[in-house]
Amino acid sequence: MSDDAPQLYLISPPQITPETFPEDLARLLDAAPVACLRLDLTSRDADTLLRACDAARAVTEPRDVALVLRDATEIAQRAGVDGVHLSGGARHVRAARKTLGADAIVGAFCGASRHDGMNSGEAGADYVSFGPVGGAAPAEGTLADDDLFAWWSEMIELPVVAEGGLSEDRIAALSPVSDFIALGEEVWSADDPAARLAQLHALF
Repeated sequence: MSDDAPQLYLISPPQITPETFPEDLARLLDAAPVACLRLDLTSRDADTLLRACDAARAVTEPRDVALVLRDATEIAQRAGVDGVHLSGGARHVRAARKTLGADAIVGAFCGASRHDGMNSGEAGADYVSFGPVGGAAPAEGTLADDDLFAWWSEMIELPVVAEGGLSEDRIAALSPVSDFIALGEEVWSADDPAARLAQLHALF
């Protein structure tokens, strides 16, 4: 793998079982070099999220994998994880940075909006993610195309993540113009998630 290959960003399933998730997660983290795990849970219950953070951190911390929580800045602070991923673009980046401090990771999902990505960077985000990059276009917008990533990688220094609908072809196309490739359902839906993760990572 070349030095400029993108890093692997793993997205959790929308629901996990804290008692069994650590073992499942460990298999994936040992199958390929994951840089960051995003806990992307549907639940907004504080106790559920705190338990999930504890379960995940027991696996990520010994492996030096960053751990971020989606859209729950105060809980991320309470749980002591590495940061937060904001699904609403630039809107809450400044507030999250103020709450979590300069050393925390603050990421922002910006759909297919170059403008929102730039605003997120100006507000203090550490990375932006664009997507989905494959599959059906979302109801509220369009797919993030190759030109967006090519422009971003050439013009903007802020790291960019490609996520959503990543087929093998889309991974191959976006790897040269992305800093991170985010895989979630693409691996968790497989019969052997760890083997699928290793297989897809080899395409980077």
